Formats: sequence, structure tokens, C-alpha cells
Amino acid sequence: MENDIGKRLVGALKHPQDSDSLESLAKALEITKAYASSGSATHFSAIARVFYDLFEMFETGKDPRQK
Repeated sequence: MENDIGKRLVGALKHPQDSDSLESLAKALEITKAYASSGSATHFSAIARVFYDLFEMFETGKDPRQK
């Protein structure tokens, strides 16, 4: 499952017009930008993790914290 989400993310970034994941990418990016600009993030790796978890949530419809 983890590898599949990664492949979807890379596909959406490399070929956004051909990807079914474009909406998930846009939503995850918008929320991550708001989080990063809020000042709540204390380390850059937290921002990347939030983005990946949001993308996974929008793609699968499941909470990534429930692994």
C-alpha cells in the first residue's frame, strides 16, 4: 500500500494532466501550505510528512494514522 501511494504521488507530479490523483495532490498541497505558513511546524520533515499523509488520505479515503 505504501509503495502504491508513492507511485501515485510521483505520477501526479511527473504527469499532472494524465493523472487521476491531481485533485488529491492539489488538496494536500493547499492544506500543507497553510500548515507550513502557520508557524506550527517546528521542523521541515514534519511538513513533508503532513503532505504525504494528506495525499494518502485523499487518495484512499482512510486515515493514515490508523496503520
